[in-house]
Amino acid sequence: MSRIRPNIERMSGYVPGEQPQVAGLIKLNTNENPYPPSPEVIKALQSAMDGRLRLYPDPQSWGMRRKIGERFGFDPTQILIGNGCDDILNLCVRAFVGEGEKLAYFWPSYSLYPVLADIQGARKVAVPLDEQFQISTVPALDGVRLFFITQPNAPSGVWLSKDKLRQIAETTDAVLIIDEAYADFAPDNCLDFVGRYPNVLVARSFSKSYSLAGMRLGWVVGPVELIGALDKVRDSYNVNRLSQLAGEAAITDVSYFEQVVRRIKATRERVTARLREWNFYVYPSASNFVFARPPSPWTARQWFDGLRQRKVLVRWWDADRIRDFVRVSIGSDEEMDKFLEATHETLR
Repeated sequence: MSRIRPNIERMSGYVPGEQPQVAGLIKLNTNENPYPPSPEVIKALQSAMDGRLRLYPDPQSWGMRRKIGERFGFDPTQILIGNGCDDILNLCVRAFVGEGEKLAYFWPSYSLYPVLADIQGARKVAVPLDEQFQISTVPALDGVRLFFITQPNAPSGVWLSKDKLRQIAETTDAVLIIDEAYADFAPDNCLDFVGRYPNVLVARSFSKSYSLAGMRLGWVVGPVELIGALDKVRDSYNVNRLSQLAGEAAITDVSYFEQVVRRIKATRERVTARLREWNFYVYPSASNFVFARPPSPWTARQWFDGLRQRKVLVRWWDADRIRDFVRVSIGSDEEMDKFLEATHETLR
Protein backbone atom coordinates (compact mmCIF):
# COMPACT_ATOMS: atom_id res chain seq x y z
CA MET A 1 0.00 0.00 0.00
CA SER A 2 1.33 3.42 -0.92
CA ARG A 3 1.94 5.90 1.89
CA ILE A 4 1.35 8.78 -0.52
CA ARG A 5 -2.06 10.29 -1.15
CA PRO A 6 -3.39 9.07 -4.52
CA ASN A 7 -3.84 12.57 -5.94
CA ILE A 8 -0.24 13.45 -5.03
CA GLU A 9 1.05 10.32 -6.75
CA ARG A 10 -0.87 11.21 -9.92
CA MET A 11 -0.02 14.89 -10.13
CA SER A 12 2.92 16.70 -11.66
CA GLY A 13 4.57 19.27 -9.42
CA TYR A 14 5.15 22.90 -10.31
CA VAL A 15 8.35 23.53 -12.27
CA PRO A 16 9.85 26.94 -11.38
CA GLY A 17 12.08 28.89 -13.70
CA GLU A 18 15.74 27.94 -13.73
CA GLN A 19 17.94 29.50 -11.06
CA PRO A 20 21.40 28.96 -12.60
CA GLN A 21 24.32 27.90 -10.44
CA VAL A 22 26.96 29.38 -12.76
CA ALA A 23 28.02 32.99 -13.19
CA GLY A 24 28.12 35.05 -16.36
CA LEU A 25 24.55 34.51 -17.57
CA ILE A 26 22.06 37.24 -18.43
CA LYS A 27 19.02 36.11 -16.47
CA LEU A 28 15.77 37.08 -18.20
CA ASN A 29 13.71 34.00 -17.36
CA THR A 30 11.90 34.56 -14.05
CA ASN A 31 10.76 38.21 -14.17
CA GLU A 32 13.01 39.47 -11.41
CA ASN A 33 13.69 43.18 -11.11
CA PRO A 34 17.06 44.14 -12.65
CA TYR A 35 17.60 46.93 -10.12
CA PRO A 36 18.44 46.64 -6.41
CA PRO A 37 15.89 47.23 -3.64
CA SER A 38 15.41 50.69 -2.19
CA PRO A 39 18.39 51.91 -0.13
CA GLU A 40 15.91 52.20 2.74
CA VAL A 41 15.44 48.44 2.60
CA ILE A 42 19.18 47.86 2.96
CA LYS A 43 19.31 50.25 5.93
CA ALA A 44 16.38 48.50 7.61
CA LEU A 45 17.97 45.08 7.19
CA GLN A 46 21.36 46.23 8.46
CA SER A 47 19.80 47.79 11.55
CA ALA A 48 18.00 44.52 12.36
CA MET A 49 21.09 42.28 12.30
CA ASP A 50 21.31 41.97 16.06
CA GLY A 51 20.12 39.87 18.97
CA ARG A 52 16.47 40.33 18.06
CA LEU A 53 16.85 37.57 15.49
CA ARG A 54 16.57 35.08 18.37
CA LEU A 55 12.93 36.19 18.83
CA TYR A 56 9.92 35.12 16.81
CA PRO A 57 8.58 37.71 14.36
CA ASP A 58 5.22 39.42 14.70
CA PRO A 59 2.84 36.59 13.73
CA GLN A 60 0.35 39.04 12.21
CA SER A 61 2.85 41.34 10.43
CA TRP A 62 0.94 44.35 11.77
CA GLY A 63 3.67 46.82 10.82
CA MET A 64 3.41 45.85 7.17
CA ARG A 65 -0.38 45.77 7.26
CA ARG A 66 -0.48 49.31 8.62
CA LYS A 67 2.05 50.62 6.06
CA ILE A 68 0.19 49.02 3.15
CA GLY A 69 -3.13 50.29 4.48
CA GLU A 70 -1.77 53.84 4.69
CA ARG A 71 -0.35 53.64 1.17
CA PHE A 72 -3.46 52.30 -0.54
CA GLY A 73 -6.30 53.46 1.71
CA PHE A 74 -7.35 50.21 3.40
CA ASP A 75 -7.90 49.25 7.02
CA PRO A 76 -5.16 46.91 8.27
CA THR A 77 -7.82 44.32 9.15
CA GLN A 78 -8.58 44.02 5.41
CA ILE A 79 -4.98 42.96 4.68
CA LEU A 80 -3.02 39.75 5.17
CA ILE A 81 0.72 39.27 4.56
CA GLY A 82 2.09 36.13 2.95
CA ASN A 83 5.41 34.39 2.42
CA GLY A 84 5.32 35.50 -1.18
CA CYS A 85 2.19 35.81 -3.30
CA ASP A 86 2.27 32.03 -3.89
CA ASP A 87 1.67 31.53 -0.17
CA ILE A 88 -1.49 33.61 -0.45
CA LEU A 89 -2.73 31.60 -3.44
CA ASN A 90 -2.18 28.41 -1.45
CA LEU A 91 -4.08 29.84 1.52
CA CYS A 92 -7.02 30.67 -0.75
CA VAL A 93 -7.24 27.06 -1.88
CA ARG A 94 -7.03 25.82 1.71
CA ALA A 95 -9.72 28.21 2.91
CA PHE A 96 -12.25 28.15 0.09
CA VAL A 97 -12.00 24.85 -1.85
CA GLY A 98 -12.85 21.42 -0.48
CA GLU A 99 -11.76 18.10 -1.92
CA GLY A 100 -13.77 17.38 -5.06
CA GLU A 101 -14.99 20.98 -5.39
CA LYS A 102 -14.33 23.17 -8.43
CA LEU A 103 -11.39 25.55 -8.79
CA ALA A 104 -11.30 27.66 -11.97
CA TYR A 105 -8.61 29.68 -13.71
CA PHE A 106 -8.11 31.29 -17.09
CA TRP A 107 -5.86 29.40 -19.47
CA PRO A 108 -3.16 30.04 -20.48
CA SER A 109 -2.11 31.63 -17.20
CA TYR A 110 0.06 30.91 -14.16
CA SER A 111 0.87 27.20 -14.19
CA LEU A 112 0.85 27.01 -10.37
CA TYR A 113 -2.96 27.23 -10.30
CA PRO A 114 -3.69 23.67 -11.55
CA VAL A 115 -0.93 22.33 -9.28
CA LEU A 116 -2.62 23.87 -6.23
CA ALA A 117 -5.91 22.34 -7.35
CA ASP A 118 -4.29 18.91 -7.67
CA ILE A 119 -2.73 19.15 -4.20
CA GLN A 120 -6.16 19.90 -2.73
CA GLY A 121 -7.88 17.17 -4.74
CA ALA A 122 -10.09 19.81 -6.36
CA ARG A 123 -11.75 19.60 -9.77
CA LYS A 124 -10.00 21.87 -12.28
CA VAL A 125 -11.96 24.17 -14.57
CA ALA A 126 -9.70 25.77 -17.21
CA VAL A 127 -11.47 28.73 -18.84
CA PRO A 128 -9.86 29.47 -22.24
CA LEU A 129 -8.81 32.98 -23.17
CA ASP A 130 -9.16 33.96 -26.83
CA GLU A 131 -6.28 34.24 -29.30
CA GLN A 132 -5.47 37.74 -28.02
CA PHE A 133 -5.40 36.48 -24.42
CA GLN A 134 -8.64 38.34 -23.71
CA ILE A 135 -11.98 37.35 -22.17
CA SER A 136 -14.30 36.94 -25.14
CA THR A 137 -17.37 36.00 -23.07
CA VAL A 138 -18.14 36.02 -19.37
CA PRO A 139 -17.72 32.38 -18.29
CA ALA A 140 -20.38 30.32 -16.56
CA LEU A 141 -18.96 29.36 -13.19
CA ASP A 142 -21.67 27.05 -11.86
CA GLY A 143 -20.48 25.37 -8.70
CA VAL A 144 -17.03 26.99 -8.80
CA ARG A 145 -15.70 27.83 -5.34
CA LEU A 146 -12.57 29.80 -6.30
CA PHE A 147 -11.52 31.54 -9.51
CA PHE A 148 -7.88 32.56 -10.04
CA ILE A 149 -7.45 35.56 -12.36
CA THR A 150 -3.99 36.80 -13.32
CA GLN A 151 -4.16 40.54 -14.07
CA PRO A 152 -2.20 41.35 -16.19
CA ASN A 153 -2.17 37.88 -17.66
CA ALA A 154 0.92 35.74 -17.45
CA PRO A 155 2.61 34.53 -19.57
CA SER A 156 1.31 36.96 -22.22
CA GLY A 157 1.50 40.22 -20.23
CA VAL A 158 -1.87 41.27 -21.69
CA TRP A 159 -4.13 43.53 -19.62
CA LEU A 160 -7.53 41.83 -19.30
CA SER A 161 -10.74 43.77 -19.87
CA LYS A 162 -11.68 45.31 -16.54
CA ASP A 163 -15.32 45.54 -17.63
CA LYS A 164 -15.37 41.78 -18.18
CA LEU A 165 -13.84 41.24 -14.75
CA ARG A 166 -16.56 43.41 -13.22
CA GLN A 167 -19.20 41.30 -14.94
CA ILE A 168 -17.63 38.13 -13.58
CA ALA A 169 -17.57 39.55 -10.05
CA GLU A 170 -21.21 40.56 -10.32
CA THR A 171 -22.50 37.26 -11.71
CA THR A 172 -20.77 34.57 -9.63
CA ASP A 173 -20.80 33.44 -6.03
CA ALA A 174 -17.25 32.12 -6.34
CA VAL A 175 -14.41 33.84 -4.53
CA LEU A 176 -12.36 35.73 -7.13
CA ILE A 177 -8.68 36.10 -6.35
CA ILE A 178 -7.23 38.69 -8.72
CA ASP A 179 -3.52 37.97 -8.84
CA GLU A 180 -1.89 41.35 -9.50
CA ALA A 181 1.74 40.28 -9.24
CA TYR A 182 2.57 42.47 -12.26
CA ALA A 183 0.00 45.25 -11.85
CA ASP A 184 2.54 47.93 -10.93
CA PHE A 185 3.69 47.87 -14.57
CA ALA A 186 0.13 48.16 -15.92
CA PRO A 187 -1.98 51.24 -16.74
CA ASP A 188 -4.58 50.38 -14.08
CA ASN A 189 -5.37 47.89 -11.31
CA CYS A 190 -8.35 46.26 -9.61
CA LEU A 191 -7.89 47.55 -6.07
CA ASP A 192 -11.13 49.52 -6.52
CA PHE A 193 -13.00 46.18 -6.61
CA VAL A 194 -12.22 45.74 -2.91
CA GLY A 195 -15.21 46.87 -0.86
CA ARG A 196 -17.41 46.97 -3.95
CA TYR A 197 -17.71 43.19 -4.29
CA PRO A 198 -17.99 40.87 -1.26
CA ASN A 199 -16.37 37.97 -3.14
CA VAL A 200 -13.20 39.68 -4.47
CA LEU A 201 -9.66 39.47 -3.12
CA VAL A 202 -6.70 41.23 -4.74
CA ALA A 203 -3.18 39.86 -4.23
CA ARG A 204 0.09 41.74 -4.75
CA SER A 205 3.78 40.78 -4.75
CA PHE A 206 6.98 42.46 -3.58
CA SER A 207 9.06 40.33 -5.96
CA LYS A 208 8.66 42.27 -9.19
CA SER A 209 8.39 46.03 -8.70
CA TYR A 210 10.07 46.18 -5.26
CA SER A 211 13.08 43.94 -6.05
CA LEU A 212 12.42 41.64 -3.09
CA ALA A 213 11.99 38.23 -4.75
CA GLY A 214 14.57 36.77 -2.39
CA MET A 215 12.66 37.92 0.71
CA ARG A 216 9.40 36.16 -0.27
CA LEU A 217 6.74 38.75 0.44
CA GLY A 218 3.18 39.22 -0.77
CA TRP A 219 -0.07 40.66 0.47
CA VAL A 220 -3.78 40.34 -0.16
CA VAL A 221 -6.63 42.74 0.51
CA GLY A 222 -10.36 42.10 0.63
CA PRO A 223 -13.44 41.77 2.82
CA VAL A 224 -12.64 41.21 6.50
CA GLU A 225 -14.63 37.96 6.48
CA LEU A 226 -12.50 36.44 3.71
CA ILE A 227 -9.24 37.76 5.19
CA GLY A 228 -10.23 36.17 8.50
CA ALA A 229 -10.67 32.81 6.79
CA LEU A 230 -7.21 33.06 5.25
CA ASP A 231 -5.75 33.96 8.64
CA LYS A 232 -7.17 30.76 10.15
CA VAL A 233 -5.26 28.53 7.71
CA ARG A 234 -2.05 30.57 7.66
CA ASP A 235 1.15 29.19 9.20
CA SER A 236 1.75 30.76 12.63
CA TYR A 237 4.89 32.72 11.72
CA ASN A 238 4.66 32.74 7.95
CA VAL A 239 6.73 35.92 7.37
CA ASN A 240 10.13 36.28 9.02
CA ARG A 241 11.35 39.36 10.88
CA LEU A 242 13.75 40.57 8.17
CA SER A 243 11.18 40.22 5.41
CA GLN A 244 8.66 42.24 7.39
CA LEU A 245 11.15 45.06 7.93
CA ALA A 246 12.17 45.00 4.28
CA GLY A 247 8.54 45.22 3.21
CA GLU A 248 7.81 48.16 5.50
CA ALA A 249 10.81 50.06 4.15
CA ALA A 250 10.03 49.26 0.52
CA ILE A 251 6.36 50.25 0.63
CA THR A 252 7.16 53.67 2.13
CA ASP A 253 9.90 54.65 -0.36
CA VAL A 254 7.43 55.61 -3.07
CA SER A 255 9.78 57.81 -5.09
CA TYR A 256 12.34 55.01 -5.53
CA PHE A 257 9.60 52.55 -6.46
CA GLU A 258 8.15 54.90 -9.08
CA GLN A 259 11.59 55.60 -10.57
CA VAL A 260 12.35 51.88 -11.01
CA VAL A 261 8.94 51.12 -12.53
CA ARG A 262 9.33 53.97 -15.03
CA ARG A 263 12.73 52.66 -16.11
CA ILE A 264 11.46 49.13 -16.64
CA LYS A 265 8.42 50.30 -18.61
CA ALA A 266 10.57 52.50 -20.85
CA THR A 267 12.94 49.61 -21.55
CA ARG A 268 9.98 47.31 -22.23
CA GLU A 269 8.62 49.67 -24.88
CA ARG A 270 12.03 50.05 -26.52
CA VAL A 271 12.57 46.29 -26.73
CA THR A 272 9.03 45.73 -28.02
CA ALA A 273 9.55 48.29 -30.78
CA ARG A 274 12.86 46.73 -31.86
CA LEU A 275 11.44 43.19 -31.97
CA ARG A 276 8.50 44.39 -34.04
CA GLU A 277 10.90 46.09 -36.46
CA TRP A 278 12.42 42.63 -36.92
CA ASN A 279 8.95 41.17 -37.65
CA PHE A 280 8.46 39.44 -34.32
CA TYR A 281 4.87 39.24 -33.11
CA VAL A 282 4.81 40.77 -29.62
CA TYR A 283 1.69 40.92 -27.47
CA PRO A 284 1.05 44.34 -25.90
CA SER A 285 2.58 43.99 -22.45
CA ALA A 286 1.37 45.54 -19.21
CA SER A 287 4.01 43.62 -17.25
CA ASN A 288 7.76 43.53 -16.72
CA PHE A 289 8.26 41.07 -19.59
CA VAL A 290 7.40 40.60 -23.26
CA PHE A 291 5.85 37.54 -24.90
CA ALA A 292 7.02 37.23 -28.48
CA ARG A 293 6.92 34.90 -31.49
CA PRO A 294 9.87 34.95 -33.90
CA PRO A 295 9.30 35.46 -37.63
CA SER A 296 9.09 32.47 -39.97
CA PRO A 297 10.95 30.21 -40.57
CA TRP A 298 12.37 30.39 -37.06
CA THR A 299 10.72 28.61 -34.15
CA ALA A 300 10.47 29.71 -30.53
CA ARG A 301 12.57 26.72 -29.50
CA GLN A 302 15.33 27.70 -31.92
CA TRP A 303 15.29 31.24 -30.55
CA PHE A 304 15.35 29.95 -26.97
CA ASP A 305 18.23 27.56 -27.67
CA GLY A 306 20.21 30.19 -29.58
CA LEU A 307 19.92 32.66 -26.73
CA ARG A 308 20.97 29.99 -24.25
CA GLN A 309 24.07 29.25 -26.30
CA ARG A 310 24.88 32.96 -26.05
CA LYS A 311 24.40 32.91 -22.26
CA VAL A 312 21.00 34.62 -22.24
CA LEU A 313 18.29 32.82 -20.25
CA VAL A 314 14.64 33.31 -21.24
CA ARG A 315 11.52 31.13 -20.71
CA TRP A 316 9.91 28.72 -23.16
CA TRP A 317 7.16 26.17 -22.53
CA ASP A 318 6.37 23.12 -24.62
CA ALA A 319 2.63 23.54 -24.03
CA ASP A 320 -0.49 24.13 -26.08
CA ARG A 321 -1.23 27.73 -27.07
CA ILE A 322 2.17 29.04 -25.98
CA ARG A 323 4.90 26.82 -27.50
CA ASP A 324 5.35 29.24 -30.42
CA PHE A 325 6.34 32.04 -28.04
CA VAL A 326 9.19 32.97 -25.73
CA ARG A 327 8.80 35.08 -22.59
CA VAL A 328 11.57 37.58 -21.97
CA SER A 329 11.91 39.41 -18.65
CA ILE A 330 12.86 43.07 -18.90
CA GLY A 331 16.37 43.54 -17.55
CA SER A 332 18.54 46.62 -17.38
CA ASP A 333 19.17 48.56 -20.59
CA GLU A 334 22.61 46.98 -20.86
CA GLU A 335 21.18 43.48 -20.42
CA MET A 336 18.46 44.09 -22.99
CA ASP A 337 20.98 45.42 -25.50
CA LYS A 338 22.89 42.15 -25.12
CA PHE A 339 19.63 40.21 -25.49
CA LEU A 340 18.82 42.05 -28.72
CA GLU A 341 22.33 41.45 -30.03
CA ALA A 342 22.06 37.74 -29.19
CA THR A 343 18.65 37.56 -30.85
CA HIS A 344 19.99 39.17 -34.02
CA GLU A 345 22.92 36.74 -34.10
CA THR A 346 20.65 33.73 -33.50
CA LEU A 347 18.10 34.46 -36.21
CA ARG A 348 20.12 36.15 -38.91
